[in-house]
Amino acid sequence: MAFDLCVVKKAEHPFLIESVQIRVWTIEELCFFLQRNIWLIDQSVVCLPLAEWVGDELGMKGLRHRLEDALERPDRDITYFVMPIFAEIGYLSPDEQRRVRKQLMEVQVRPEEESQKLKADYLVRCGKLSAAETMYRKILRDSSQGKMKTSFLESVWNNLGCAYAREFRFREAADCFYFGYSLGQSRELLRKYISVIALSDRPEAYQEKLREIGADPVFTKRTQEMNARLAQDLSERISVRTRPDENVRESAEQLFETYRREES
Repeated sequence: MAFDLCVVKKAEHPFLIESVQIRVWTIEELCFFLQRNIWLIDQSVVCLPLAEWVGDELGMKGLRHRLEDALERPDRDITYFVMPIFAEIGYLSPDEQRRVRKQLMEVQVRPEEESQKLKADYLVRCGKLSAAETMYRKILRDSSQGKMKTSFLESVWNNLGCAYAREFRFREAADCFYFGYSLGQSRELLRKYISVIALSDRPEAYQEKLREIGADPVFTKRTQEMNARLAQDLSERISVRTRPDENVRESAEQLFETYRREES
């Protein structure tokens, strides 16, 4: 992370926000992260090590004591830990303070599984796929308790499948899309399943799987036609963008990444 204007010294050693594997070096970077990722605030942020880092690495002894006091509150209200960090350097305007305070209150009543999913989604955006996949799988394991909505579980299966697809692990991705589809018969998940098994199976096996799930022939044909158009578009874009001195593999991977974002 980076911040354009730092008014307090930079730490010699960064603070690692373990849940999302992000390192911050200054109080400004910490404020920047907190304001834009309020839903990611958890015990890897609201903790004694951060209070100690602020005091020892940044020399902000007064803030350290306020954070330590906040950790001793019996109600464990994270508002009293987070807001003093912003206030220390006047990072937020009065309107932003009110908005952030309200969001912090909402975070504390959010179901744990939703917070975990948001963290996993963030890790995917950062390209930390293995960590994200581990978090998605944990949510799905915990779903055996039967407290999660079908739509929520569909979204977790979908995002886990997309993470696998980014690694070209198409068989695992297909399984995820199918499990998600089996929950609520989502046509979008079915479309992704049909698309991905074409990349992971031979034609005979592909057709057999379509028969096994009873896929609508019209829907299947439309999906295949759409994928063919996308493949043609990618091919044309590679031809246009790739000069003789360019790395063809690199260009193809960049275009695949663009396609993946559009699809997910």
